[in-house]
Amino acid sequence: MPDANTLEQQVREALSQVIDPETGLDIMRMQLIQDIRVAADGSVDLVFRPSSPQCPMAYALANSVKKKVESIESITSLHITVENFVSASHLEGLLNEPRSGNS
Repeated sequence: MPDANTLEQQVREALSQVIDPETGLDIMRMQLIQDIRVAADGSVDLVFRPSSPQCPMAYALANSVKKKVESIESITSLHITVENFVSASHLEGLLNEPRSGNS
């Protein structure tokens, strides 16, 4: 398994491929992802802050974040905190519910 610094770089690179369709910019450039923490065991915690409290793309972007990070082979778990969004607790619940079927 790669070390935590290498994994964090892989996470950052993967997230830079998530494009906000309204701006055409990647979410890392837009600073929608904050506080990326990657542990040596492959667990990732990060904060997603949509561009506005009522961002119409928040659910789609957050789902893309989840899929991109979970597609990295060495990632063992992902927890996303959502801030600055009217439905933050609902979106967080959807993003962080346990995976079914695949272990």
